[in-house]
Amino acid sequence: MLPAVGRIVTPDGVVNGTLIVEGDRFEGVLEREGAPTGWVLPGFVDVHCHGGGGFSLANGDPDSARGAAAFHAAKGTTTLVASLVSSTHEFLLGATRALRPLVADGTLAGVHYEGPYISAAKCGAHVVEVLRDPDIAELTELIEAGRLDDGRGAVKMVTVAPELDGALAAIEFLDQRGVVPAIGHTNASYEQTAAGIDAGAQAATHLFNAMRAFNHREPGPIPALLDDERIFSEIVADPVHLHPGTMRFAFDTSLPAWTLLVSDAMDAAGLADGTYMLGRHEVEVLDGVATVAGTDVIAGSTITLLDAFRNAVRLAGQSVEAASQMASATPAELLGLHEVGAIETGKFADAVVLDDDLNLVSVMRRGAWLAL
Repeated sequence: MLPAVGRIVTPDGVVNGTLIVEGDRFEGVLEREGAPTGWVLPGFVDVHCHGGGGFSLANGDPDSARGAAAFHAAKGTTTLVASLVSSTHEFLLGATRALRPLVADGTLAGVHYEGPYISAAKCGAHVVEVLRDPDIAELTELIEAGRLDDGRGAVKMVTVAPELDGALAAIEFLDQRGVVPAIGHTNASYEQTAAGIDAGAQAATHLFNAMRAFNHREPGPIPALLDDERIFSEIVADPVHLHPGTMRFAFDTSLPAWTLLVSDAMDAAGLADGTYMLGRHEVEVLDGVATVAGTDVIAGSTITLLDAFRNAVRLAGQSVEAASQMASATPAELLGLHEVGAIETGKFADAVVLDDDLNLVSVMRRGAWLAL
């Protein structure tokens, strides 16, 4: 529940006070006297997540997706996008149709295809056999499969490697249809990346990870993505994916308005070490690190967006306000989710309450307190 007087992070700054909620919407913030305790943040928005709490978002099963959404909501992620890994066109079509009702009823905010239009050289935990060049006919079918009765689209983002044949045309096609083209899992040169941005790419899928590494003579995609104000950069803020110094560099270079925290979580988030599945791959989790069984290839994460938020503050030196923006407002802006991402009159009443040490106290979603 809310503290008597908390530090409430709003778009206009931190306000000492309490929330005013009417139904499922914020009605404002009441400023109050007294020493504030704890933090009240807008609910987190995770646009790149494969599962959690033992439930998968990547297998296209609606019941499993509801379980994953409930798990992450109880950790503060009140808005969640289901990320599907590379697979056959038939599987992606079926999964999109199965998840569409969950987007319609607000359980999910949409669907993200992390492949199959990605580089085999930088595929990470994706199955090489299903990777292929972008196909506009396939994309058309997928977008239509996600069309809701009210005209909205369930398909929100597609990761594409810009060096592939047909990639620039596909990026332009997606951009024109209101779907975010993201550059990721790529072995592109600097010039190929810049061409992808010019074609309409708007985001970088987990910047640094599954990308050609930076070299001072062959810079590759990373500086092209970081330097362009048209690009929002995803950061998996855990020390498995990125050294804290790399996190700090990315945050300070890209800035919170263009940087979004993502969990990239798979089913094992919140659970003990063991064996799990991500798409078609068996995944081993040891000491919280998920890898494709028998390899050292990272297979998503076991963190929540709350963990990512705290890592941004504790490991990478970001302010609570900056980390909050990267976990809520910036991802909401990227996907055009206008009703979430900020504590602001008229938006959904989604809030995360933390104590002074950033421990979770309570979560409100759509004006109702969740059982933690």
